[in-house]
Amino acid sequence: MVVAICAVLGLAVGSFLNVVIHRVPRRESVVRPRSRCPGCETEIASRDNIPVLSWLVLRGRCRSCGMPISARYPAVELACAALFAAMALRFPAEWALPAFLVLAAACLAGSVIDIEHLLLPDRLVFPALALAVPLLAAAAAIDGDWDRFVRALLGAVLASGALLLLALVKAGAMGGGDVKLALLLGLCLGWLGLGHVGLGLFLGFLLGSVVGIALLVTKARALKDHFAFGPFLAAGTLLAVWWGVPILDWYTGG
Repeated sequence: MVVAICAVLGLAVGSFLNVVIHRVPRRESVVRPRSRCPGCETEIASRDNIPVLSWLVLRGRCRSCGMPISARYPAVELACAALFAAMALRFPAEWALPAFLVLAAACLAGSVIDIEHLLLPDRLVFPALALAVPLLAAAAAIDGDWDRFVRALLGAVLASGALLLLALVKAGAMGGGDVKLALLLGLCLGWLGLGHVGLGLFLGFLLGSVVGIALLVTKARALKDHFAFGPFLAAGTLLAVWWGVPILDWYTGG
């Protein structure tokens, strides 16, 4: 039941994330005005704003002018539903689940924005952080386990500090958005354990290195080209959330 509810919630949140992905990089409000067709400026009716279903019914086109609607919209909604369901499977009966849903939504939206604009906006990262901190504090209060919350805060400092140090040592090695995003990633990973913080960063750098080398070998990118690293940090974090325990047990021989 929890998984099903989170999956449906993910579809709705995914629809909102599409607004965030489109408007935040343009410094537009995510509240007003209501969503409109970029072609004919017609306000999108509620019946045409149902996640995934409306896009399928309209065959990916605006009802008014027939302008194509990117498949990215239903893809983001489905991805958010899948991420929320996966988080519910990982934390089916834990009060920390809402904070990890925030993490999943921020990772998804941030990754798409970073890929499209090479940008991780403060207007995405800081609101997510402002939600995750009190949610984890509430979980710690309910469970009576403040050690985990302190560890989460320490994880945020360690993850962001590590990327900041790298950025200072080598100019251009790490963007400011990555350093700020690491606060959120380290916070949630620290809740699980400081080993998860190191694992999440390691997996992020590993994935980024593999893909980066592949792009260089295939000449899809040049060495001097900018590279969206946020999606790899996000992917490494999510992998550490879901499979960190068995990986760390295997590594330590536990």
